[in-house]
Amino acid sequence: MSSSYLPQLEGLRGVAALGVLLTHTAFQTGTQSAVLARFDYFVAVFFALSAFLLWRDFRPQGYLRRRFWRIVPAYWVCVGLTFALLFDAFRTPPQAILATFFFGQIYLPNGLAGGLTHMWSLCVEVAFYLGLPVLFWAVGKREKKVRVGAIVALMMFGFAWTLMPWPEGGVNFQIFPFSYLPWFGVGLLLAEYEPKRASVWFWVPALVVAWIAGQMWFGPLGLDHPSPLQFFRKILFGALFGLFVMLAAWNSKLLRTEPLQRLGRISYSLFLWHLPVLSIVLPMLGIKPFSGHFVLVSAVTIVMSIAVADLSYRYVESKFSARGRRKVAASRL
Repeated sequence: MSSSYLPQLEGLRGVAALGVLLTHTAFQTGTQSAVLARFDYFVAVFFALSAFLLWRDFRPQGYLRRRFWRIVPAYWVCVGLTFALLFDAFRTPPQAILATFFFGQIYLPNGLAGGLTHMWSLCVEVAFYLGLPVLFWAVGKREKKVRVGAIVALMMFGFAWTLMPWPEGGVNFQIFPFSYLPWFGVGLLLAEYEPKRASVWFWVPALVVAWIAGQMWFGPLGLDHPSPLQFFRKILFGALFGLFVMLAAWNSKLLRTEPLQRLGRISYSLFLWHLPVLSIVLPMLGIKPFSGHFVLVSAVTIVMSIAVADLSYRYVESKFSARGRRKVAASRL
């Protein structure tokens, strides 16, 4: 494992955030596109990126503090303002509001609040953050084959979880963190077998995977509940998409350019805010959900989301991240 900085992966964060945004604008405008429908697989890219970057240079001391200050303050600001100001979130039950502040909404029946439904993935991400020190304690200092074996075992457990016939209605066990272990596993394995070079042409199989996964026979799109086999396929193809995109980004000069570096820096805030912004954009433009105008809605949502994300990054995310680093550094003295 290595600790060298890979700027192209910062740019990839920005691309992934835009991909998630576009899959949501496509859904809300009723756009029929197999590829755009599966741009939700950019969540798999986010998971793989997190796993790769944390595992390749895992530092136990101060780890949870750094994660807290990096993730939680900006999240709380977004969630608090959304519950206070966004009409779509006004009817959220009190228990779901409380659970949302503590990344627990996926463990409640119908716990996802309007304007904040995308935060399910942060619940999964936080669970991974909490579990990673346990994995490091168990195998982090063992030989490579032991670490790889443990990672593969976790991925197989995740695939097995997806095949369980969970009851429909009530708590949605399919969005529990275990289901997404294969997506994190892609990043963990890349940290173990870090490639020296990879081709930008890996974007081609990535888009093919997204197109196949967007076909009706593959499984339901949108909010419909998939069968266990359909969900297994979705997770498997998401892992492949994440792998191909990571490899495509590996030696990308485009992702190192300043515009994409800047987009990557604000990508977390962009992810946080794009859906609340989209919830405002549709009525602002006088466009009803599922009535088209994908290009217009996407363009306005991108511009407004980047503006809000930039403010969030400047005044919340970067300041609290720096505070977290200072606190960890002070604890070492």
